This record gives sequence, C-alpha cells and structure tokens, in this order.
Amino acid sequence: MPLPRPTPLDDDTLRELIPRLRRFARTLVAEPAAADDLVQAALERALTHGGQRRDDEALQPWLFSVLYRQFVDDYRRAGRWRRIARLFAADDEAQVPRPDDILETRRALAGLAQLPAEQRALLVLVSVEGLAYREAADVLGIPIGTVMSRLSRARRALREMDGEDAGGRPALKVLR
Repeated sequence: MPLPRPTPLDDDTLRELIPRLRRFARTLVAEPAAADDLVQAALERALTHGGQRRDDEALQPWLFSVLYRQFVDDYRRAGRWRRIARLFAADDEAQVPRPDDILETRRALAGLAQLPAEQRALLVLVSVEGLAYREAADVLGIPIGTVMSRLSRARRALREMDGEDAGGRPALKVLR
C-alpha cells in the first residue's frame, strides 16, 4: 500500500509556523533582517520542493530542517569566497591583503583553471553555489553518479596540485 501524499502547504499553516521559523532563524543568525531573509529562502525552497515531504504530522520538523539546510548552504557559500572577496574589496581603510592570502588565492584559482571544464563547472556549482548533487546533475543534464565521480576526480586533482596526499595531508618532500 503506497504512502499517502501530504497535503499541499497552505497559507494558514505557513502563517502559523512563520513566527517559529523566525525564532529558530534568529538563533542561527544575529541580525533580524538576515533571519527574515533566511526564513524567506527556506520557505521558497519548501514550496518548491514540497513534494519531498512524507507526512503531514512532520511539517514543522521538516520546515526546520529545510531552514537549517538553507542556513548551512548559505554559510558554506559565504565562507568559500570570503578570502577571495577580501582581496577585491574596496574598503575605506585600504586594507592590504597579506602575501600569504594572495598566494593561496592565486594557487587555488590556478588549480581550478587547470581542471577540465566539466570538473570546473561541477566544483563551482556544488562547492561555490551550494547546489546539491541532484541539482547539479539536473543543471548539467548528467546522471548523479557522473556528478559524484567527476567531483571526486576534481577534488583529488586539486589536492595533488596542492601537494597533498590522498588522505588530505601535505606530502613530505625530501630535501637534500
């Protein structure tokens, strides 16, 4: 016997849950405006992917899960480009980037440029834009298994370019 399909999300139910979602979002981000943006993005995602919900009783936990995943995705995406953005930011303080930061950023961008286009595209979609593997597969029109294998090869190639072994540790270089 198939599981019953959940009822669509209606306005009254969502209006009732928005204060709870906002309260939860405020525990994750400090600014009220950022919390409201997070709730809005989570509700958009929930309305778009509402068919993934399995039962009506789990609506509130499911929405909290969607909100939390949105927060994690946003946090990861922001963190990835924070160092690079600092190099190009035009502050009034005219903060000069450290040479180590410039070198690390140039090395990362050069490594990315050396990868084949399909691996570069996947790394940007998944690691920078925060798309799920399924979403990246849909965007590029390829099977999800291909997404996973290409990402694995791309990450391994970047680690090798950076002088790390397969375990993520820097490779030891013999000096004579």
